[in-house]
Amino acid sequence: DKPQTIIDIQAKLAEGKGDAYRRWATVENLKRMAKTKLYIDEHHLDYESLAERKDALVKQEADLTARITQAQTRLAEINVLKTHIVNYSKTKDIYVAYRKSGYSAKYRQEHEDEIALHRTAKQAFDALGVQKLPSVKSLNAQYARLLGEKKAAYAEYRAAREEMRELMVHRKNLALILQGDAKEGKGKEAEREGR
Repeated sequence: DKPQTIIDIQAKLAEGKGDAYRRWATVENLKRMAKTKLYIDEHHLDYESLAERKDALVKQEADLTARITQAQTRLAEINVLKTHIVNYSKTKDIYVAYRKSGYSAKYRQEHEDEIALHRTAKQAFDALGVQKLPSVKSLNAQYARLLGEKKAAYAEYRAAREEMRELMVHRKNLALILQGDAKEGKGKEAEREGR
């Protein structure tokens, strides 16, 4: 039941469609025009206000896209941070023992993977500017909050996209209706002048 643009009957007839198609398309176009008229009346719009609403929807979509992207970026950062916190916690004792051994080559060789994980985690904390490690619990809470915000923003985004699509169809239909009214008016004028 989504709105559709008005069918160009003349173009379809030129493609080889028959008289039955013309009759069906004429009725279908009347239905589509009626839906456009109803939409415009229900929303108290005209051609200019349709353009204004379109501009507002474009801005809203851009804002929502930025919010969704920002949330996705932060969610990815939280996942990486949680991984590094877990790795850091698991390898902390091994790294402390490595330091106490005087950075022994033998100890490093025996625990090379754990020491590498520990160093990678420390480098990630430095890169992220983390002074004090947050708890995994607080990160999980932040993750859940951000995920909820992202889902809400995405639902708004989908609604705005759908409204934009509907608006564009009705705007195009209104332009075709107004264009048809102008052609019809010129045809009647020419008819009157010919009499």
